[in-house]
Amino acid sequence: MSNVILKTENLVKTFTNTKDIKLEILKSISLEILEGEITLIVGASGAGKSTLLHLLGGLDRPDEGQIYFNHENILAFSEDKMAKFRNKNIGFVFQFHHLLPEFTAVENVAIPQMIMGTSHEYSLKRANELLNEVGMIERKHHKPAELSGGEQQRVAVARALANDPAIILADEPTGNLDSANSQIISDLIVHLNSNFKKTFVVVTHNKEMLGIANQVYEMKDGKVLNK
Repeated sequence: MSNVILKTENLVKTFTNTKDIKLEILKSISLEILEGEITLIVGASGAGKSTLLHLLGGLDRPDEGQIYFNHENILAFSEDKMAKFRNKNIGFVFQFHHLLPEFTAVENVAIPQMIMGTSHEYSLKRANELLNEVGMIERKHHKPAELSGGEQQRVAVARALANDPAIILADEPTGNLDSANSQIISDLIVHLNSNFKKTFVVVTHNKEMLGIANQVYEMKDGKVLNK
């Protein structure tokens, strides 16, 4: 039986709009992410999916509730400790890649490791290994502008793996791709989950991805309907 690697209890998140009206984006969200599994979070735009993912990754903090990583409350961390926690344990894949345009694919994958203090030589070695794993080794010296959207996303997946994180959080990883490239990314997630036992939490509108999930949470109006 899989261990619970990430757990939330009664998360509440509100934002204030331009008219100074408070909007409750997340309404008492409680869920469990199982280690080594692919979890999908689905729902319409505005349901709160991306907000929830940002909280899970320590990019933002809730107004109420708790988040536990391996039974440790990450909301008790200082900002400095939270940053170190993210760098070590969480890999992020976003819809629009966020690759650094002035650097090549291999440099983009190596940078997170160097930020962690890994040597330049080892960082580049591992970056090459990861680009090979995602089928991008032959494009390693290309900058993002020289790559297609699907290729950029594969580089982004490799970068997310750079520090060997416990969890990969992916926010609409196929949202900006055509069906062929969406399938490549879906297959890649399955491959990395199967071969490296990586835990994935994927926010998506793509119903085709439901077939790769071990568990699915559906969100509507800031609440989890089922799992």
